[in-house]
Amino acid sequence: MTRRRRIILATGTAVALGLAAWGLAQIEGSDRGVPPIDSAANYEVGGIQVDVVGKTAEQARMVGWRLAQRRGWQQLWAKANNLPANQAPNLSDGQLDQVVAGVSVEDEQIGAHRYIARLGVLFDRGRAGDLLGAHGGGPRSAPTLVIPVMWSGGVAQSFEHRTDWQKAWARFRSGGSPIDYIRPVGTGLDPLLLNVAQAGRPGRGWWRMILDQYGASDVVVPTVHLERRFPGGPVIAHFIAYHGPDSKEVARFDLVARDSNDLARMLDEGVRRIDQAYADTFREGGLIADPTLVAEPAAVKDLGEEAATEETGDAGATAAPATGGPVQTFTIQVETPDAATESAIEQAVRGLPGVKSATTPSLALGGVSLMRVEFAGDVAALRAAAFGAGLQLRDDNGTLRLRRQ
Repeated sequence: MTRRRRIILATGTAVALGLAAWGLAQIEGSDRGVPPIDSAANYEVGGIQVDVVGKTAEQARMVGWRLAQRRGWQQLWAKANNLPANQAPNLSDGQLDQVVAGVSVEDEQIGAHRYIARLGVLFDRGRAGDLLGAHGGGPRSAPTLVIPVMWSGGVAQSFEHRTDWQKAWARFRSGGSPIDYIRPVGTGLDPLLLNVAQAGRPGRGWWRMILDQYGASDVVVPTVHLERRFPGGPVIAHFIAYHGPDSKEVARFDLVARDSNDLARMLDEGVRRIDQAYADTFREGGLIADPTLVAEPAAVKDLGEEAATEETGDAGATAAPATGGPVQTFTIQVETPDAATESAIEQAVRGLPGVKSATTPSLALGGVSLMRVEFAGDVAALRAAAFGAGLQLRDDNGTLRLRRQ
């Protein structure tokens, strides 16, 4: 039985492409930078084990791929709906061919009549979303910067040099995750800004500058400590999922690779489990961004005092700025996990005193949409009007963000 590793993407007509592997290969001559796989259009279910037989090697492999598609669909549906996999609706092979965007071969052994493999199945987001039910889209987190830190031989590295841990995060297809990851490539200023020292820095000043640079409002620091007992032997990995600038621990676990050749598989599994930990915490109401990451502490304090004044009705408090003045146009980022939320927020903004019009020219359900608002007054007046309607408008270094209180 022969053994080989390769990547095969299969559409309904089984077209083979190698663009992801080709993109990673272009930077092998450099010691920095790993471009992440663009997974915005696909869900992925990986690590599917198959062991089947057939009349020929090709037939056995096709049977294995069909089986992987069925198992992958059950796992994807179960994850999206938080229900057992055996409750997933049964789809025919023809229906699965329509929603499967590709099959990735993580590892395979091909014999004359037998096929043993570990496969991943890619599902087209648009086509599979209609079959996943009401929870298929689901809410997504705020844009979250990822700084992967790897300890090996007593030395810690993030983007200072290209590491196996960074490669694992670049390979990860995040389309099916509720966490909106921002994964830097590791070139340009990345090694200077996103180094190990920054990952452990508690001060908020630099964090605000860096998050603004990368268009993020939160940060996670997935960390792995590699331990090798002797050359050529097993590799023990201690994984810790940290969140925020204060390194709040979300989860920790250990995995073991048989040897260095098994390291990539182990790290991929580590990424998958860390993402699952972040996702579970987010769904339970955790993984909330520290407000001081996107606003000065004084501004956060002022907002709290304004809320207290609103609740107590203190007659001695300073009145909110009144609307009026020249009409200005503001472009505002709005978190829109679903269509109902987007419609409700847009209607609420249109009803604010002083608002002449409110439209959403760029809609991103499950992400951040852009709303254009024409308002008779300045930002302070618009913020006060929004607060009275149960909305919170923040000015993050010139970027306006709106969400429900």
